[in-house]
Amino acid sequence: MEPVATGVPVTLKDVAKASGVSISTASRALDERGTGSRSAAAAHVRKVAEELGYRRNSFASSLRRGETRTLGVLVPRLSDTVMALMFEHLERAASGRGYFAMVATSGDDPDDERRAAETLLDRNVDGLILATARLDDDLPRRLRQRGVAHALVLRTDGESPSAIGDDEVGGYLAVRHLVDLGHRDIAVVTGPDFTSTGIGRLAGARKAFAEANIEIRDEWLIAAGYGIENGYSAGEALLGNAPGGRPTAIFAANDNIAMGVIAAAHHYRIEIGEDLALVGYNDIPLSARLSTPLTSVRVPLDQIAATAIDLIVNPGKEPHIRKSLPTLIPRESSGAPKHFPR
Repeated sequence: MEPVATGVPVTLKDVAKASGVSISTASRALDERGTGSRSAAAAHVRKVAEELGYRRNSFASSLRRGETRTLGVLVPRLSDTVMALMFEHLERAASGRGYFAMVATSGDDPDDERRAAETLLDRNVDGLILATARLDDDLPRRLRQRGVAHALVLRTDGESPSAIGDDEVGGYLAVRHLVDLGHRDIAVVTGPDFTSTGIGRLAGARKAFAEANIEIRDEWLIAAGYGIENGYSAGEALLGNAPGGRPTAIFAANDNIAMGVIAAAHHYRIEIGEDLALVGYNDIPLSARLSTPLTSVRVPLDQIAATAIDLIVNPGKEPHIRKSLPTLIPRESSGAPKHFPR
């Protein structure tokens, strides 16, 4: 193999010449977008390219094709375990389809969300994936009007292509589990009412209550943010010296809220799983490793991520709002009512 001069970048022409093939054949063998040919000739080209130290100019290739093979992902915050996990799954799913994913955060603020989206679009991403959709936000509508390829994950506005969990089914599973254990004094700490997740999980909970002929008490239905501090505040309101008594069970609309409730219960010397049954949502890895492992509703983030990438890569396929079914994972935090009167 004839060496390339030191300090001179190795070109595709060099690889083709050293491999004894045409430039177009070498290009096809080295194209990162596809799975790559398994033929002996293609393997030979790739081996020669590696030995020569060839690096494909992805930027130049993308300019020729009019695409960057890059997707922008917008999440409220990466300090949220679910959002961090969602991005990791999206990154892997994108890589499997020949795309690179880059992330930006919005803090759940519509103005910051729009600025972050425009910044990603200025970098010529081939599509946007939003985990930030609010029911009072018009960014998805603007993207539809501009013809920008995009998909919503975890949350939906009901219009844009979306890959979400079935939140209504999940909320139903959580409360039905508590009802089946014998609880009737059940509180719900739901998510923000500007999110489809908060509304869907509450709708599912209400369905389970109605099915069991349980009328939920207004003071036991608390709308909160999705942070641990929000769960702690809700826990204080539910487990303190409330005149109407305490619930024997709580459904928290995500695991962070549930952990805040656990902290409040500890403050009041209430034992989770003994004095109080608790169910969370999302089943983040920490949930199974708490001192009292948390019963939670598991959402298939890997499936949602793969669906979101497909909605970008294959636009126009129906249905454009696709729901993945959640699963209840029972653990020690949920038990039958004991010390608290029913």
